[in-house]
Amino acid sequence: MIRLTAMALASLVLAGCASFSQDGGFDTVAQLTRERVGQTPHYQRTGEQADSAKARVAELLAQPLTADSVVEIALLNNRDLQASYAELGIAESDLVRAGRLANPSFSFGRLSGGGLVEIDRAVLFDVLGLFTMPWARQVEQQRFEQTQLQAAFVTVGVAGEARTAFFDAVAAQQLVGYFGQVQEAADAANELAKRMAAAGNFSKLAQMREQSFYSDATAQLARARHRAVAARERLNRVLALSGDPPAFTLPDRLPDLPAAPAEPKDAEQTAMDMRLDVLMARRATESTAKSLGLTKTTRFINVLHAGYQNKSATGEQRSNGYEIELELPLFDFGSARVARAEATYMQAVSRTAQVAINARSEVRESYSAYRTAYDLAKHYRDEVVPLRKRISDENLLRYNGMLASVFELLADAKDQISGVTGAVEALRDYWVAETNLQSALTGRPPATAPAMGASRAAASAQPAH
Repeated sequence: MIRLTAMALASLVLAGCASFSQDGGFDTVAQLTRERVGQTPHYQRTGEQADSAKARVAELLAQPLTADSVVEIALLNNRDLQASYAELGIAESDLVRAGRLANPSFSFGRLSGGGLVEIDRAVLFDVLGLFTMPWARQVEQQRFEQTQLQAAFVTVGVAGEARTAFFDAVAAQQLVGYFGQVQEAADAANELAKRMAAAGNFSKLAQMREQSFYSDATAQLARARHRAVAARERLNRVLALSGDPPAFTLPDRLPDLPAAPAEPKDAEQTAMDMRLDVLMARRATESTAKSLGLTKTTRFINVLHAGYQNKSATGEQRSNGYEIELELPLFDFGSARVARAEATYMQAVSRTAQVAINARSEVRESYSAYRTAYDLAKHYRDEVVPLRKRISDENLLRYNGMLASVFELLADAKDQISGVTGAVEALRDYWVAETNLQSALTGRPPATAPAMGASRAAASAQPAH
């Protein structure tokens, strides 16, 4: 009786030690995110926190967006992100429950007959749960840490998606402005060609060529406008902004190309140390190993309850004692549970190895894409665009000296379309590749990068010769 009482008191002490943390485990998520994207997410669990987030979002939207501000807005406002943080509460609840002994059970029985009344009473405690509580708590602690990594993994992904959507939206808007100018020039050339053809100073074939170019430019502008709308809506979805249309202002052009490309040192090792998917795979393997140890511990004893019992009958002195309930391994000796745990562990080991292989490969691929994008953007900035401008200036001098016609001047403007669109798209590709590289190094598998080089849209805008 004394031993059972001491056991019950010990279980109460252990249960009292298991409690919820003040931050709900979110401080770790915030730190992991801050180390990788340079900004801190916020878990909005109260009305005051939600109101503060809304005020900050409104303040950021009052100014033209930047790559950093869109990340901050997404971390504050993305509803899917906030919903994913609720998994922390679920995981912590399981952790706290693992540190508490299961509630005792009470049984009561009453038999009467022949003028006698017999009453049985018993209180049962989960003794096995008490013995295995440290292992069970370690397992749940591993799962809780895994949930924290998963929350950071999702957060970093939202930040990267916001940056990519921002660069796409700015580039699309920039190209709309340019194709608008092309369409205006084509409209003027088409009208002039019609008048000159009517006056007999222009061939019908040349006039139809100008008309064809005007038609192509009009179609290209329509496509560019749709791409701009689609890019804005994608950005709007990441930022979770309401309103029709979304109330934000984009800058007129993409950020300038840096003076020199980044040269990350020990990139593959950095990925092994910092990549969240690698850390998650490692923790999953460790958690499975802990579970395997627990399974072996309880292989032959699956259910064990012990408790106090008394019995009383009419006219007789009450009897006191104890009761033990034990599942006997007559048919299942636990080998199936152990085999399942071992197979699950080997599965986790193999997956961890593959995640590491993928991470190293993705780092190398992302850096190649980054350097290629940088070199292409620099080539357009330093070679293609200046050359096109010199050609344009030379043709303008020829036109002013009456050595070239207005249509030759317009033909030169047509030739510049691929150069300008290629420069904008190459600069966009660089910033997207830079985002993907950072993600591959420290966060998660990078998003699929857009194809490099001039788009088919630009090619379709070329006049037929």
